[in-house]
Amino acid sequence: MGWEERLADCLGFQWDAGNADKIWDRHGVTPAECEELFFNRPLVVGVDEEHSSAEDRLYALGQSDSGRLMFVVFTIRRRLIRVISARDMSRKERRVYRS
Repeated sequence: MGWEERLADCLGFQWDAGNADKIWDRHGVTPAECEELFFNRPLVVGVDEEHSSAEDRLYALGQSDSGRLMFVVFTIRRRLIRVISARDMSRKERRVYRS
């Protein structure tokens, strides 16, 4: 099953409180902004091969409802999206997202 099907099969989000706090403290990104990204288009998703040894990790380039361009690393566990990290897109990532 490809990532498109796996995402379409998801029922919601799973948050680790410590991880959500870390994302906010380091990058000023709220859980709500991360979740919005998955409902807005365009959404560019790829495999994070460098960090996928223990479980499949994916990354998404997308935007929040307010138009904030973000890079989100996540995994899918039992039909739930679990965000691992989130931050603003780099210049290079913005070019990829817009192409």
